[in-house]
Amino acid sequence: MGLSGNGGPAVLAVDAGNSKTDVAVVGADGSVLGAVRGGGFRPPAVGAARAVAGLAALVDEALARAGTGRVAHLSACLANADLPVEEERLTELLTARGWADTVTVANDTFALLRAGLPDGGPHTGVAVVCGAGINCSGLGPGGRTARFPAIGRISGDWGGGGHLAEEALWWAARADDGRGAPSALADRLPAHFGLPAMPALIEALHLGGIPAGRRHELVPVLFAVAAEGDEVARAIVARQAEEVVLMAAVALRRLGLLDEPVPVVLGGGVLAARHPVLHDAVVALLAERAPKAVPRVVTAPPVLGAALLALDTTGAPAAAYARLRAHYAGTP
Repeated sequence: MGLSGNGGPAVLAVDAGNSKTDVAVVGADGSVLGAVRGGGFRPPAVGAARAVAGLAALVDEALARAGTGRVAHLSACLANADLPVEEERLTELLTARGWADTVTVANDTFALLRAGLPDGGPHTGVAVVCGAGINCSGLGPGGRTARFPAIGRISGDWGGGGHLAEEALWWAARADDGRGAPSALADRLPAHFGLPAMPALIEALHLGGIPAGRRHELVPVLFAVAAEGDEVARAIVARQAEEVVLMAAVALRRLGLLDEPVPVVLGGGVLAARHPVLHDAVVALLAERAPKAVPRVVTAPPVLGAALLALDTTGAPAAAYARLRAHYAGTP
């Protein structure tokens, strides 16, 4: 196995999201020996084997930068590892690559959760990720977990940046043509793209004049309009806050933690931005439904959580955790 500068075993951390992937090789002392960032990880679109093959170039580069070809443990926190059968398949594929003596695969929500938990334990709490989509996971006493499939509307999900953009467009279109309540969204959404009105925006989105991938740009516009007091925009944001707290409360209840002072870790682009209308609503609702829960926003890169999980397997000293956290404290 690979060795860090102080002679202990190195570990490999992977955080692979829909839009980007971070890989880090971490020494036993918590030093980052090699790090690489690449594109998204999308097994549903390309297949698990091809997705892992795409990951291989990043891992090989990180290992090369660290001066090793193999490590003691690989902790991979992966988007789209939503079902146990998907985790099992991805574990098999990653193990076959021979990068590490042992491999664990978890959904990427567990990286956020670990990043928000104390390093000395206890490792109990709940995390809600609200970025491009929305998901939640929790850890309870004895290693029990609470999870959601989080694969879209068919699994009961509502929210995340993609969904919020669609909601904003839906309500803006209806405000513009009279089917819905008046809203400043009808003017502000097309204005963001330099267009005069909703019909022009609808046409541009439909015919490809504006790529579908740019719809996420409308989420900050939604929050800005909500902050100005627009009732339609505020109702959308309120629904998002409701969903965040609902997932957290259900996970806490499943784990028997609803009345315990445990962290509820909030992360992902939408929650990490701390938009006051959303953040304040989440905190207020959480205080009502889980009064002892402690909300905690994590803005560090999720690969930190994957790396902490990897260090947990090696019996790393407290100083290693502190060094690793300090490294990522200033990382965008």
